[in-house]
Amino acid sequence: MNVEIRRGSVRFVERERGRLSRHGFSFGPHFDPERLSFGPMVCHDDHVLGPGLGFEEHTHQALEIVTWVVSGSVVHTDGTGASVTLGAGECGVLSAGAGVRHSEFAGPDGPVRFVQVWLTADDPDAAPAHTHAPVAAAPGAGLVRVVGDGGPLGVGVAGATLDVVRLEAGEVLTLPAAHQVHGYLTTGALLRFSLAEPLSAGDAFSLTDQPSYDVTAAVPTEMLIWSFS
Repeated sequence: MNVEIRRGSVRFVERERGRLSRHGFSFGPHFDPERLSFGPMVCHDDHVLGPGLGFEEHTHQALEIVTWVVSGSVVHTDGTGASVTLGAGECGVLSAGAGVRHSEFAGPDGPVRFVQVWLTADDPDAAPAHTHAPVAAAPGAGLVRVVGDGGPLGVGVAGATLDVVRLEAGEVLTLPAAHQVHGYLTTGALLRFSLAEPLSAGDAFSLTDQPSYDVTAAVPTEMLIWSFS
């Protein structure tokens, strides 16, 4: 059994003109042998891009790339023919499969903040594909399935699911019970609970073979919860 709290203040930070990226795992020159992956999750990034700026076309393969837009909009274009603008509260899944080129830029109207997760694909030779969907998550609705079994978006990793939850101040959430659970606060804060001192936006927690826990929002809060069974 294992519990880890990863504060936003210790994420690997990368700054370039018009871009701020905070990496939850080893990435590029930022190497930590103890921060390589969590289950199939090999990348957990929180990006802020200035208007019209972003990532030029580049190639991925053997990955499932999941993008959740926190604020603003991101323009995604890829070699499958997809050209999509994702707004706040929307999610996109790029199955890179045998290999696909794509680019991502902030929309022209303002900066964008998005969280992107890379998962190791079960079938590295699959045909590339891109899907996307808006998510109707509201305070009081509990966990809303976004990706995986029961959600609007599929992902090529068996047993992987992503839920989003939006909580009002004082609202209690029961975390899912799974072999591995990874939670990330995009906004807001949690009160102290059995795992840690209070958590705030940018903080993450991971649970392995742990029972479910209840968490309470200190202020209006949004969380992304990955489960791997």
